[in-house]
Amino acid sequence: MKIALIGTHGVGKTTLCFELAARLKRLDRSVELVKEVARDCPLPINRETTLDAQSWILHAQCAREIAAQRDGDDVVCDRSILDNYAYLVHALGRRKELDPWIRRWCGTYRGLFKIPVWRTPSFDGTRDTDTVFQRAIDETIDELLADFGLEATRLAPEQSEDWAGAILRELGLPSRPRQERLFREPEG
Repeated sequence: MKIALIGTHGVGKTTLCFELAARLKRLDRSVELVKEVARDCPLPINRETTLDAQSWILHAQCAREIAAQRDGDDVVCDRSILDNYAYLVHALGRRKELDPWIRRWCGTYRGLFKIPVWRTPSFDGTRDTDTVFQRAIDETIDELLADFGLEATRLAPEQSEDWAGAILRELGLPSRPRQERLFREPEG
């Protein structure tokens, strides 16, 4: 099973990825995490991005997902190819030659889970903190989802404390390990 947490920067995807991976591990599942690849890009990103930078990011995303699927039964991706593509589209416009690849690759995810804009990004050495840019990327992601006919489970900002639980429920997985009841004190 491969899932991706999608959304603009600064909304909590990375924190949620680690929380979700930990909860899956507690369910005795073999989990691999695909961290955000843009942070490793040797070229300009954010508002200064280029076609070369975004091409590097898109290809690195796919390569890391392939490697993760080799090593784990469950793969949790901090971003998908779609939201990485949104940065390219925002900066440089749609690339019709890339659309079929992006659409096809999106079919490899069992689920896309969209994190809403519910807070402003904080500077971490990489992330752009401009809220206008943040919202523009979020809107581009929504446009691409619609254009490609993709469904994403939209997480509610007011339920941010239990997003990992909501994702587990959506996937039909238990929120607690089944063996947990073996270690409870007998009642009575």
